[in-house]
Amino acid sequence: MRRCFLAMAMLIGCIGSAPVPAQKPAADAPRFEPDAQWPRPLPGNWILGQVSGVAVDKDDNVWIIQRPGSLLDDEKGAQKSPPESLCCSAAPPVMKFDQQGNLLAAWGGARQGHPWVQMEHGIHVDDAGHVFIAGNLDGDQVLEFTGDGKFIRQFGADDGTKGSNSTTRLGRPAHMMTDSAANELYVADGYGNRRVIVFDLSTGAYKRHWGGSGSVPNDDKLPPYSPASVSQGFNNPVHCVRIARDGLVYVCDRANDRIQVFRKDGTYVREFKVEPQTLGSGSVWDLVLSEDAAQRYIFVADGGNGQVVTLLRQTGAFVTKWGRAGRQPGQFKSIHNIAIDSKGNLYTAEVGYGRRVQRFKRQH
Repeated sequence: MRRCFLAMAMLIGCIGSAPVPAQKPAADAPRFEPDAQWPRPLPGNWILGQVSGVAVDKDDNVWIIQRPGSLLDDEKGAQKSPPESLCCSAAPPVMKFDQQGNLLAAWGGARQGHPWVQMEHGIHVDDAGHVFIAGNLDGDQVLEFTGDGKFIRQFGADDGTKGSNSTTRLGRPAHMMTDSAANELYVADGYGNRRVIVFDLSTGAYKRHWGGSGSVPNDDKLPPYSPASVSQGFNNPVHCVRIARDGLVYVCDRANDRIQVFRKDGTYVREFKVEPQTLGSGSVWDLVLSEDAAQRYIFVADGGNGQVVTLLRQTGAFVTKWGRAGRQPGQFKSIHNIAIDSKGNLYTAEVGYGRRVQRFKRQH
């Protein structure tokens, strides 16, 4: 039955999306199977809100960041005084799971005696085990914590400066990734600004930034995306940044349905279009590179169409796609972030009314 699910999932897209020419999956395409038993039930009568970020650390522990404030009134009846129902209480924003789906740690929030964001967004864990989170409301910056939730520092300052060329203030940042060898932090900035910005990892000092196609970013009003349009700059949101082992930097230009590739100094290399007929919220919400030494594949979280699209990293050629919009295991409602472990298993986070993290075990 699971094999049937995968065969169907690789051949269908999102119901209701514009018709596109059929794309034949490659014979050796990676295959994945949903693990409906992962994670295990949460303790403490906790319930998840929108799960806006997912990351895997060097020990293959899985981290999520979720939005307690997104819970509906009838989902948090147990935490009211007096309680209105048996279910439930909001889980802490940051949560860490092992490979079996057991909860190992949970922390964070605005009342914990340290800075916090207004709207939880991305999460990243570096080689030292430090946890970075972003927030995507105006004034939110990037925060760094130890693995047990002790605040370390803030990247960016809400100092009143504005625009995509500020060297101090982040504009609703979406996602970040560290380059340990260079001691740098890359930020996809973001929902307000239209750029990638790089900071010194130790001091938080500004180092450089760039816009779409390697240009100097601007904040001019843009027309709505259309498949026929050609845009040099990024649209909002600049939704993810990932660094390959060979030093190339991959950026999610979500509403423009594309991945742009750069060198670390911001030099533009190439771009790959993904489901370019997608309007509205766009197709390239996040991406992750495969676990093999050459990082042969790009796995794209296509939130606009409720699917995962696999491309060849070197050429951007289509390999396969799987999933569809829905709420059953292996389906997606607003797939927002994606992560990968050392065995090639994928993890997905869903916002909107998806509100969950899923694991997909690599089969081939």
